[in-house]
Amino acid sequence: MAITLTENAAGYIQRQLEKRGKGIALRVGIKKSGCSGFAYTFDYADDIMKDEQMFTSFNANIVISHNNLSHLDGSQLDFVKDGLNSSFKFSNPNIDNACGCGESFGFKASEKS
Repeated sequence: MAITLTENAAGYIQRQLEKRGKGIALRVGIKKSGCSGFAYTFDYADDIMKDEQMFTSFNANIVISHNNLSHLDGSQLDFVKDGLNSSFKFSNPNIDNACGCGESFGFKASEKS
């Protein structure tokens, strides 16, 4: 299982953790939401829970629950700026469809939970 960060995402995570003054990683998850079924969740992690795995790219860490690993395997997390907006963006090979607004998505049939 592998999840990677782009250099932009890693830099953003490092800067945000420095601003917070604490934390070791970005915690990434999945929740049921929206018209297509699922959405990503993001939070900062001050520690790693025993049901999580940590991944490191460009000296930045992300932690993911073991329950979400199969849904995120092979993904790359980027941080993009578009005009005045900026956000994390996933390239996830396990996604089958997304809603029109891009806020939620569905998994390929073999990946649904």
